[in-house]
Amino acid sequence: MGATSSRNKSPTVGYPEHDDPAYRKCQELKMERWIQMHYQIKQREQALAIAQHRELFYWLSGFYLSALCGCANYYQRVKRASALAPLLPLTFVMGYYTDWAYGSKLHRIQAEANIIMEHEQDLLHWPGGLPTVAGIDEARVEVHMEKKMHPHHM
Repeated sequence: MGATSSRNKSPTVGYPEHDDPAYRKCQELKMERWIQMHYQIKQREQALAIAQHRELFYWLSGFYLSALCGCANYYQRVKRASALAPLLPLTFVMGYYTDWAYGSKLHRIQAEANIIMEHEQDLLHWPGGLPTVAGIDEARVEVHMEKKMHPHHM
């Protein structure tokens, strides 16, 4: 008799109702934590990219100083301005990486990204639209079938 009475209960018994405020609060908290986690991941990735640019800047600085000394030494011997010509493109490269590593380039890039997001939304659409579950499953099945047909290629 106890078994029949439990069968007549609503199928949602044991699961929270979506109208339950506690359930909604829990879902909101999960979403906030998920957003915060991804934001922190992006911050760390950005910090890593800046650190990589600074490291490249250090290496380029050493090369630039070596080239500067070499060109200056050569210029003193030949007294021709063309001896300093290799420094021109290197100066632009050093300026670019100095601005990226220690200047305001990152702020200008972020400002431009905000402008694009606000005024040029059409540039942000993915080719072919958003991936669908059906499309992902279809690709997964194709890869699985390919593995079955050609196991030595994978």
